[in-house]
Amino acid sequence: MSNGASATGGCFSESEPAPRPCLFTCGRWRSPGERMASSGSQTKTRGSHSGHLVQPANPNVATMPEDVLYHLSLSTSTHDLPAMFGDVKFVCVGGSPTRMEAFAKYMAKELGLDHPGAEYPNICAGTDRYAMFKVGPVLSVSHGIGIPSTSVMLHEVIKLLYHARCSDVTVIRIGTSGGIGLEPGSVVVTQQAVDASFSPVFEQMVLGKRVVQRTDLDQELAQELMQCATDLPEFPTVLAKTMCTSDFYEGQGRLDGALCSYTEKDKQEYLRAAHAAGVRNIEMESSVLAAMCSACGIPVAVVCVTLLNRLDGDQVSSPHDVLVKYQQRPQRLVSHFIKKRLAATGTLKA
Repeated sequence: MSNGASATGGCFSESEPAPRPCLFTCGRWRSPGERMASSGSQTKTRGSHSGHLVQPANPNVATMPEDVLYHLSLSTSTHDLPAMFGDVKFVCVGGSPTRMEAFAKYMAKELGLDHPGAEYPNICAGTDRYAMFKVGPVLSVSHGIGIPSTSVMLHEVIKLLYHARCSDVTVIRIGTSGGIGLEPGSVVVTQQAVDASFSPVFEQMVLGKRVVQRTDLDQELAQELMQCATDLPEFPTVLAKTMCTSDFYEGQGRLDGALCSYTEKDKQEYLRAAHAAGVRNIEMESSVLAAMCSACGIPVAVVCVTLLNRLDGDQVSSPHDVLVKYQQRPQRLVSHFIKKRLAATGTLKA
């Protein structure tokens, strides 16, 4: 770990080793009924900290006369955010607007909220940056591709949760990835997000200074997802490290991009080194999700299906119908997890 990265976690700049303060805090799951009840009568579930609202430590947010969530086409002055989003407990994010709309419809059916003629409008229809759909306590949001797009979405969604006075929220990325040593269609629950050098850190420049954050995910949440996976034996699910890169082509060792400065042998050596380090899949968003959500105290998980084994090739060449089935697998696992959480609190029949 280079330039002052600490094994104890947190984030810090090169010039200031002190940990960066968390901007938001949030607890874990609590049913809508429990949230409205008095705190003295709440029964906490395993690992929960019921009643913790998402709250910014940034004093500027509290003093702003209006907070324009520009990229979501929402604002505190034009939308009643508590009425619209106050019951949200699960924020599920993924790259594609189409995929996240499909997930919202799937969740509606799974939660018994679907009915003939039901519509699921895009809440962010005023912008083409992101798409957002809400089904009961589940918010389904697209984040585009890569760290920058995901970061912008997260900043504004976390502030949205704060303004809506949401509590005990869980964030889960549902995505696709390239596998390393896994059969296509395998699902990976991320144990830890690592960078292209296999280090569990996320780096960015803030005010001209290099800032490093840890990329630890909620281990209890990951284990809960793995337990849910035992109920879905028709596809393999593994718990492993995920490598997050800033590029789809050279950054992931592909040979088929417009540029390539290495050989097949170089690529194979790199991917096998990643495998030896515990990495089983590669994508482009997990590190910023892990860093931001863990710094904010929000439980976060990443659940991705592998579309190919990168040791065998670079291009995604499976038939479209096969890829659609693969992409449904993380949705099924996360849906099963959400239903079990809701059933455990008595808000949904098992």
